[in-house]
Amino acid sequence: MYESTTRNIRVIVKPQYLEEQSKPDENYFVWAYRVIIENNGDETVKLNRRYWEITDSAGRVQEVRGAGVVGEQPRLKPGESFEYTSGAPLATASGFMSGCYYMQNADGEEFDVQIPGFALDQPHSNKALH
Repeated sequence: MYESTTRNIRVIVKPQYLEEQSKPDENYFVWAYRVIIENNGDETVKLNRRYWEITDSAGRVQEVRGAGVVGEQPRLKPGESFEYTSGAPLATASGFMSGCYYMQNADGEEFDVQIPGFALDQPHSNKALH
């Protein structure tokens, strides 16, 4: 489990290797990751956009940008949380993901919330330092 907090917004990420969807002999490795976003502050916030940087162990970088997450732009009141699951394929048995959410409060102020960096490591391979 990986976590970080920015402006009282806590982001928790739990990655999981999906062996049944991966094809190591074809250099295709798949992970799911569950994200929990908790609003521990005293203002309502909305997740407008996301940015991910996905790096495999060969150093190849993919950038992903888009509106919301999994087709939603959740609005979180104080004390509320939002949870979703997504996934990422890589051409190597390990990699690394990091990013941020672009949030907005009720006054229209925009701010970035860091997503904690996390490792993607196939359980049957040598662990890589990222």
